[in-house]
Amino acid sequence: MTRLVYFAWVRERIGKGEEIIELDPAIVTVSDLLAYLKTRGEEYEAALEYENVIRVAINQEHVEHDASIAGATEIALFPPMTGG
Repeated sequence: MTRLVYFAWVRERIGKGEEIIELDPAIVTVSDLLAYLKTRGEEYEAALEYENVIRVAINQEHVEHDASIAGATEIALFPPMTGG
């Protein structure tokens, strides 16, 4: 099981802050995960419409979209951060 955590407008559009899901073995990269999540309903599709701007952390370490999710216990998705 993998814990998915959503932040900021990703969380608002999906409608939940986190969930625990069983990932299909065919989902091997962050890109695969994002593509899968977009099939889970309109709210996911809206949140991940511009997936190229979505930032991802696996087990609290920032990764690129081509990174493997093997062994991930937590995957966080969040929009670009702004400073101020």
